[in-house]
Order: sequence, then C-alpha cells, then structure tokens
Amino acid sequence: MKHIVIYILLAIFAVSCGNSIEEKERLTRAERQRLHREDSLALKFAVLPTADCMPLFLAKELRMFDTLGVDVRLRCFTAQMDCDTAFVGGSVEGIVTDIVRVKRMTAGGTSLDYLSTTGAYWQLIASRKSRLKRINQFGDKMIAMTRYSATDYLCDRVLAGAKLSSMAFRIQVNDVNIRLRMLLNNEMDAAWLAEPLATTARLAGNNVVIDSRDVNKRLGVIAVRKDRTADARRRKQLAAFTKAYNMACDSLNANGMGRYADVLRKYYKVDDRTISALPKLKFNHIEKPRQQDIDLTSTSKK
Repeated sequence: MKHIVIYILLAIFAVSCGNSIEEKERLTRAERQRLHREDSLALKFAVLPTADCMPLFLAKELRMFDTLGVDVRLRCFTAQMDCDTAFVGGSVEGIVTDIVRVKRMTAGGTSLDYLSTTGAYWQLIASRKSRLKRINQFGDKMIAMTRYSATDYLCDRVLAGAKLSSMAFRIQVNDVNIRLRMLLNNEMDAAWLAEPLATTARLAGNNVVIDSRDVNKRLGVIAVRKDRTADARRRKQLAAFTKAYNMACDSLNANGMGRYADVLRKYYKVDDRTISALPKLKFNHIEKPRQQDIDLTSTSKK
C-alpha cells in the first residue's frame, strides 16, 4: 500500500510539472505575441549617433512622446547602410538620413515622403599627422566616407574644382565610430564626420579642411515610408511625433546639447571633454526640405 501511495504522488507531481511547463510555454508565446503586436503598432525610426538625431533621443528620454500618447521606438545603428536595410525592409516606418541616400532608396523602389529637413552637417577633418590644410593637397590621400551618401556627394563637390597632383582615394568606412577611430589612429588621411564625432576629432588636434555648411546644401532629412504611414492612425502618430520633436528642439535651443549629458553618454558614448566642447547648434522644427536641396545632382557611380 505504501508503494502504491508513493507511485500515485509521483504521478501527480509529474502531471503537475508537465502542466506547469506547458502553461509557462503558453504564457511565453502569448507574451511574445503581445510584444510583437505592440512593436508593430509603434512608430519606429532608424537613427545614428549623430547630432541630427538628438531631438529624437531627447524626446524619448524626457518622455515627451509618452506624454503626447505616441509610442515611438528608436532603432539605433552605427552605419547608414544598416539604417537603410531596416527602412527598406519595412521594420521601421521612419529614418533619419540624407537626401542622397533617400534618392538611392527611391530609385530602388521604396516609396517614401520627406517629413523634415534637419540641421545635419559634416566636416572633412584631416589627420594631424597628414598636415593637410587645403583640398588641393589631397592627391594620393585617403578619405573615409560612405558611398551614395551626403559624404560621397560632398567629395564630388569639393574635389571637382581642386587641382590635385593625383587622384584622391575615397575609402568606404560605413560605421561612423570606426571612421573616427581610424582617423584618430592615423589609418586615414582624412574623414567626413558629423557632430559629436567631429568635436572629438578636433579635440585630438586634427584639422578641419572643409565644412559642409559652406556648400549651401541642407542634406540631412527625416523620411517616412508611404505604405506604413498613410492611414489615419499613423497620421495621428506622426502629428504627435512632430509636436514632441518640436518640443525637444526648443529645449535643445534653450539649453544646449551639453545640458543633457546623460542622453549624450547613453546614445553617443562620448566623454565629458567632448560634451563640454560641443558647439552651439540650432535645431529647427519639423519643416519640409527645400526644393533646391531635393534637386541636387546625384553622386557619380564609382
């Protein structure tokens, strides 16, 4: 009898464990489905650790999006091509990018709208050991950039009128952090960098040769997919996004980027020296790009 009782108890225990595991798996599946559903309904943007993304980072960290009732999720990358992959593949609805890359994505069949221009700019910074001060000294020198992007277009513009002793070499370095490290390690003669990476490079004694703001082209933009933002619910999300974005711009213009050191450390991985040296930047409210910028000549295919 004693053995029978033990067997019964063991059987009950085994059944209860089986039910517990099955229930746990069912709950896990349900949780995954819930999270997937929430993510699909959220408004997602592909972003880079560049200053033009700071209004999005700030609005996220200060819960401006939440306050206005919009679930905005940021997909952080360190290379433009990875942002493009997410955007073209439809895993995000929006992207912070530049006009040259937008044109390339459009040519590839991605239907999109310009949501806004941004204040993005790039500096061509030469390694302190290269002793480069003028663009006509760049013959046989290596410039780190990204193909089919604003930096590629800027290379076209600044090199076109330069009298070089020999060809300058454009080296594709997609990851912006690696591009900075290669310049700091003197593996590149020069590199196109956006803020705050440009500030880090300048602090290390490297020389600014060209500033894209002198070219009179506003190349930075925010774009959204037409097929993912056309319905009434998405338009309502974009309206709330716009309001939060503008609020973040107002805060940045009033206080400066350095006031939000915690946000900079989290998203940009910069040190306090860089944060203290950041230039005063102006962040504009959401506004469509100028037609003269949209109509820029495409970069050559190399």
